Amino acid sequence: MNLLTVENISKSFGVKNILDDISFGISEGEKVGLVGINGTGKSTLLKVLAGQETIDQGKITMTNNLQVEYLPQDPIFDENATVIQQVFKGQSPVMKLLLEYERTIDRLNSEPNSKELQNIILQLGQKMDELAAWHLENEAKTVLTKLGISNFNAPIATLSGGQRKRVALASALINPADFLILDEPTNHIDNETVSWLEQYLHKRKGALLMITHDRYFLDRVVNNIWELANGNIYRYEGNYSKFLELKAAREEQLEASERKRQNIFRKELAWIRRGAKARTTKQKARIERFENLKEKVYEINSDKMEISVEAKRLGKKVVELEHINQGYGQRNLIKDFSYIFTKDDRVGIIGPNGSGKTTLLNIIAGRLNPDSGQVDHGPTVKIGYFSQENPEIDSDLRVIDYIKEVAEYLPTSEGDLISASQMLNRFLFPPKVQWTPVSNLSGGEKRRLYLLRVLMECPNVLLFDEPTNDLDIQTLTILEDYLDNFPGTMIVVSHDRYFLDRTIETIISFEANGKLRSFVGNYSDYQEFMENLPQEPNETNKKAPVSKTIEHQEREKVRPLKFTYKEQKEYEQIDDIIAEVEIELKVVNNKISGAGSNYELLQELIGIQKGLECRLEELMDRWTYLNELAEQIEKSRG
Repeated sequence: MNLLTVENISKSFGVKNILDDISFGISEGEKVGLVGINGTGKSTLLKVLAGQETIDQGKITMTNNLQVEYLPQDPIFDENATVIQQVFKGQSPVMKLLLEYERTIDRLNSEPNSKELQNIILQLGQKMDELAAWHLENEAKTVLTKLGISNFNAPIATLSGGQRKRVALASALINPADFLILDEPTNHIDNETVSWLEQYLHKRKGALLMITHDRYFLDRVVNNIWELANGNIYRYEGNYSKFLELKAAREEQLEASERKRQNIFRKELAWIRRGAKARTTKQKARIERFENLKEKVYEINSDKMEISVEAKRLGKKVVELEHINQGYGQRNLIKDFSYIFTKDDRVGIIGPNGSGKTTLLNIIAGRLNPDSGQVDHGPTVKIGYFSQENPEIDSDLRVIDYIKEVAEYLPTSEGDLISASQMLNRFLFPPKVQWTPVSNLSGGEKRRLYLLRVLMECPNVLLFDEPTNDLDIQTLTILEDYLDNFPGTMIVVSHDRYFLDRTIETIISFEANGKLRSFVGNYSDYQEFMENLPQEPNETNKKAPVSKTIEHQEREKVRPLKFTYKEQKEYEQIDDIIAEVEIELKVVNNKISGAGSNYELLQELIGIQKGLECRLEELMDRWTYLNELAEQIEKSRG
């Protein structure tokens, strides 16, 4: 049964058709991912379905009492509200009751002896019992905590943009709804939180429609993909991986149909040019078929962005960090971190929100001086910084003039010159758009324009801070292809697991207390490594339980301490493995000493050296753990 039915709706802005006579339905339990190039109208469609935007024509029918909850890309907030009050801003009776309860609690905290407020709290508590609202309050606080918001009474005015978006997401998730609409829900949340959100939405009952660039997220949450292109919706049953297969098959079929149409058209055109006249019914019908054939063109998606910008030559030295320390108040963000970035490095920086990832990127870029330590840039380094927020742009400035401020012509990797207008065209900005003000662009189009400007500067060191936020999947795919052949160094802060797996070869991870860990491999490799790493006891699990039964204590006394089978094998072999890695490292060090001025060989050897050093560090950590465990086992036997 359809919860919502859309019939022949259209929507345009000026001369641009966003939605062109489209129809569809959304049924119970359907989970849909909406994809398409920035500027095609994805967010507009969500606003239409949420009742935030009107349509030019058509009809939208909803079932009776359908509860719709919508997370916009740029939520509106009450600056005077607290976090928990903002979460309870829904219009349902239970949400209104929860909001009234939270506001009264705030008043009672200011006037603890007020008998009137105490009576109101009692009355509201009874209503909460009647509407079973207490579990929603608990769920709201649980969801907020999972999203990294622990101070429920913090004023909204004091929160960062990312924290606000997470509060809005919490509100959308806990408000009772039959149909949940989410616009970029994974923006501004870290990898661990994205994994939690995946599981939450996967288990959640009710229909879901969302826009997201996170391809792993789409694979694991949705059961349908809708592609919005040229004002039309193309529906594909299955997750994102299945969509790629079905889309390729559809486009191949369209290309075959277009080739067949063109062949027939050429033959019929030749017949027309020989002087065909509609003297007979048969000839008249053939001329009509020719006219229809001329008008019927199969729309093949040609919106493909090509990037072939040349980068400045990069010398031997890139960026060297020596004993970097950086704090904020009493908190250590970065503690004694040293790292040498080399040519062709592909480094991903990960960690919880607020851990210091952007701070480290700003230190690398030279935008921020560390509290202590040294940052050394090579003489040939030219940094291109694609920051998390778009820079201020004069809204009256034309699109082409914004790019021409950097360069009017650009050398390509093929040795040719390409104009700013041609580059804009490759970035899906056709000539009619190039001469319009920047203010006419959508948020995603402005993001793509900013990316082009960064690349037009011909950098040889690219720094990306959350590059996947607000960029469409097609732009990301082409950017990933470009980075495959980028002849320089790339350092990226990102929570997009697919992007990290696709583009990076080394992980720098923020751990506790400002400690940073480097790991050779992509994000999935790192995740697997961390899952298999023995867990060190934290302050919570160091504490003994308050009480145990005598039976439990007796079981603990008699349970022998011993290696698992895997640990026993590892303990027996680890000394030999360490010795082998040390020998390999020694050989590589000798080769580096003899490499002389052979720069390419030297860079290759340094990469191998870094990998071996990381491997040796991991092995030594594991050796320490196994030997300490062996000593404990020996003591327990004595």
